Amino acid sequence: MITMEHVTKRYGEGAAASVDDLSIEVPEGVTVALVGPSGCGKTTTMRMINRLIDPTEGRIVVNGADVRSVDPVIFRRHIGYVIQQVGLFPHMTIAQNVGAVPKLLGWSADRIAKRNDELMQLVGLDPEMLRRYPRQLSGGQRQRVGVARALAADPPVLLMDEPFGAIDPIARARLQEEFRQILRRVRKTVVLVTHDLDEAIRLGDRLAIMRDGKIVQYDTPDAILSHPADEFVENFVGLDRALKRLSLFTVETAMTKGAPNGKAGKVAAGTNLRDALALMAADNSEVLAVTDASGAVLGQLKRDAIFAV
Repeated sequence: MITMEHVTKRYGEGAAASVDDLSIEVPEGVTVALVGPSGCGKTTTMRMINRLIDPTEGRIVVNGADVRSVDPVIFRRHIGYVIQQVGLFPHMTIAQNVGAVPKLLGWSADRIAKRNDELMQLVGLDPEMLRRYPRQLSGGQRQRVGVARALAADPPVLLMDEPFGAIDPIARARLQEEFRQILRRVRKTVVLVTHDLDEAIRLGDRLAIMRDGKIVQYDTPDAILSHPADEFVENFVGLDRALKRLSLFTVETAMTKGAPNGKAGKVAAGTNLRDALALMAADNSEVLAVTDASGAVLGQLKRDAIFAV
């Protein structure tokens, strides 16, 4: 779906490369997180995909077409774009904001209205909010609208630049989980830029760890956390990479049958093992009862089973 071949970006003749001979392939339907320290070139890389800036050298192919062979304005209308500050038009209602690209594409008013209602349901907002203005929404609600607007014309590609960076930690974690659920329902090819490794692990099917304009490791979160490519990646993912890796597995992957003996805390089957271990530490316990959505006990999770994973 997205291929970058030996892409380099320099701002001025003789300047150091912001992106240096970068090659990467993002398969269809996969979420790739570009992650690394400030100034590593991740935002520049993403902005070249939808031609907000052009590469100095190299070739970028999206949907089989070289991006420099198509009209950039028309091209961008078929790519969803979510940014940290959302960028909603303050003088337009939420309905007008979400329907902006479909209107440019010539959709009928009825089709746009139907799509707006679908998207409100998808991002978990009351359709009544379509009549409001951005200033009347909270930061988390505006971010949801930003996601809805990016998905409005059902683009095959979604670019996200620090989409949850301006949200408070509690709301950010909730929005990240909700976005994961959305991606399960709508198959998109996603490039996500973030400096937050935990966010990259939570949302990315693959991670591209960047340094000085180059990709130093491109693999699944599990592979990178298990086998860092070099000392830089090892330091970047941190000494707690084993704990971060536990967040990739759910309780149900390590639980065993049978209820715990005696009184025990409870954990939902869909909880990740890192959070389950935190619950054990808080309760100073060796075992938790695993429950389903209704609260019924499905089995038990022992600390040793977590460490075995």
